[in-house]
Amino acid sequence: MALNDFGYLDAIKANLDRVKREQGAAITTAASLLADAIAADRLIHVYGGGGHTTLVMGEMFFRAGGLANINPIMETGLSVFNQALKYLELERTENYGAAIMRYYDLQAGDLLIIFHNIGINAATIDAALEARRAGAKIVAVSSSYWQDEMPRDHFIRHSSGQNLFELADVCIDDYNPVGDAAVRVPGCDTPIAPLSNVVDFAIAHWLEIECVRLCVERGVTPPLWSSANVPGGDERNAAALKKYRPLVKSL
Repeated sequence: MALNDFGYLDAIKANLDRVKREQGAAITTAASLLADAIAADRLIHVYGGGGHTTLVMGEMFFRAGGLANINPIMETGLSVFNQALKYLELERTENYGAAIMRYYDLQAGDLLIIFHNIGINAATIDAALEARRAGAKIVAVSSSYWQDEMPRDHFIRHSSGQNLFELADVCIDDYNPVGDAAVRVPGCDTPIAPLSNVVDFAIAHWLEIECVRLCVERGVTPPLWSSANVPGGDERNAAALKKYRPLVKSL
């Protein structure tokens, strides 16, 4: 019997097709900044502004086929693995995101990618404000629907009322719907099956693909991880580990 997903796969495809069609130029522009960082032998910092968006940061870090110069701003307090109610409180706490950025000591000219589906909470906005103060460039991946539809006095917002897209140099809209869940099963009143992580994982990999294409076009060799689980993987990764282990706190 065929699985009835009540339109979930169609919803994923429709969202991804729209991102690819309408956000392709923004993804290429952002990927060019990634390629610039590689050419300048700099790290690429990646931050998830709380909850499940931290998983996208993990998808870009120490991943087979991924960029070896990714520095995840890995704050476990904002992770889903830090007890749900605790991380929810922390991502709404002002100055917490700024303190995280200061700890990672971003410098002028650094590149920071911020993932946050909603793009309005304190941990996201404070991180972006602090990164701007440091002179870093910001690529933001978020949803215009959340940022546009949530009232400026909504209780989960940063007190400034600002949106992440207002603070970024390059904005990539993932078009994820308010509430995130996309499927309604007859007889169940609550929507299920979120879209955001599936779409944002794809955006993360599109950024990597376009970055590598640009590096090759420029004659620059991108630093890449091989799978550590295949024969010879550890040997292929040895040089990158030697180079980046002193620089990346999470290695």
